[in-house]
Amino acid sequence: MEQFARENLTEWKRILAYWEKYSPDYQRGGFHGQVNYDNQPVLDAPRSIILVSRILWTFSLAYRHFHRRRYLVLADRAYHYLYNHFRDAKNGGVYWSVTAAGAPLETRKQLYGHAFAIYGLSEYYAASKFTPALDFAQELFKTVDKHGYDVDMGGYFEAFGPSWEPVDDLILSKMPWNKSQNTHLHIIEAFTNLYRVWPDPTLRQRVVHLIDAFMEKLVSQKTYRLRLFFNQNWSPKDETVSYGHDIEASWLLWETAEVLNDHERSEKVKQLCIKMAEAACSGLGEDGALDYEFDPATNHHNRERSWWVLAEQMVGFYNAYQLTGEEHYKDKSLKSWEFIKKYVLDTQKGDWYGTVKPDLTPVRNAKISFWKCPYHNSRACYEIVRRLEK
Repeated sequence: MEQFARENLTEWKRILAYWEKYSPDYQRGGFHGQVNYDNQPVLDAPRSIILVSRILWTFSLAYRHFHRRRYLVLADRAYHYLYNHFRDAKNGGVYWSVTAAGAPLETRKQLYGHAFAIYGLSEYYAASKFTPALDFAQELFKTVDKHGYDVDMGGYFEAFGPSWEPVDDLILSKMPWNKSQNTHLHIIEAFTNLYRVWPDPTLRQRVVHLIDAFMEKLVSQKTYRLRLFFNQNWSPKDETVSYGHDIEASWLLWETAEVLNDHERSEKVKQLCIKMAEAACSGLGEDGALDYEFDPATNHHNRERSWWVLAEQMVGFYNAYQLTGEEHYKDKSLKSWEFIKKYVLDTQKGDWYGTVKPDLTPVRNAKISFWKCPYHNSRACYEIVRRLEK
C-alpha cells in the first residue's frame, strides 16, 4: 500500500506537470480550448466552462497540498479568466462556452457547468483566501437556486436559455428529460465543497435535500444503480447503466455525508454507497476495468475503457474497502491502478489516453478538449494519497 500511495503521488505530479506545460495560452490569455494528440494547440477551439473550472479546481487543490507557488499562479489565471470571460453580468450565471478569443459563444445556462464553476471557485477560495472568489461562488449558488431549484418536485432542472427562460433543447438531453443524475451528482459535489468554506444554513438544506433525493429518487432501490435521465416528476427515461457514474457516486455521496456530520443520515448513506459499489462490480471485465455502459433494453454493452471511469473506480473501490473492510474491494482498487499503469498512462505524449478500446489499444484523441480535463485523474491520485496518508 505504501507503493500504491507513492506511485499515485508521482503520477499526480506528472499530470500537473503536463497541464502546466501545455494548457496555458500565453498569447490570448486563459487556457487552450483544445490540444491535439501531438500536444499542439487547436487555436480556434472554443473554451468550455467545464475545462476552465476543472483547471481552477485542480491547481487550487494542488497548491493546498504541495504549497508550491506555481500551482497558485495557474489557479489565479483560471479564476481571472473564468470571472472575466464566463460570468454573465447581465443575466447572472456563467456561459457554457466562449470563443478562442474569449467572447461569449454558447450562452445557455447549463447547471452542470454552474456546478463545476462553484466547485472550482470554492476550492480556489480554500487555497487563496481571496474573498471575491467566495463572493462569486455564493452568487452562483444563489442564482442556481433561484432559477434551477424545482420547488414543486425537488431537485434541479438541467438547463435554461441565456436569460434563464425555459428551453426544449438542454444540450446534454432533450425535453421532457429535464433532470439528470449527472448534473445532480456534480451539483451535490459542488455544494458540498462550498459548504466546507461557507457553512450557510440554506446551502446545508439544499445539500441535505440532494442527498435524500439520491437515496429516494436517483438511485434505483431495486438495482442500486443510478438512472440517467428523468422528467420533472422523477420518472426515469430508461434503465441504461453508466458504471462510471455509479462507482463515482458511491464515494462522492459518502464524502457529502461526512461533511454534513449527521450520524443518522450518514448510516443510511453508508449502506447505500456500499450497495452501489457492489452493484458496479457487475460491470468489471477480467482485466479489472469497468465497461463504459450497458443498455438492458437492447442488451448492448459498451466495453470501451474510459480514462475517467478508471480513475473513479480506483477511488470508489478503495472507498468501499474503507467502509466495509472487505479485502476484495481493496484488490479491485489496486487492479484498477495496474490497468491504468499498463494501458491508460501515455508515457510518450503525457497525461492519459482518453479511451482504450476493448482490444486494449489506445485511441489517440485530443489531450485537452471541451471535456478532457485534469479533474478525474488528478483527483483520483490525490484521493488515494490522502486516504493512505491517514
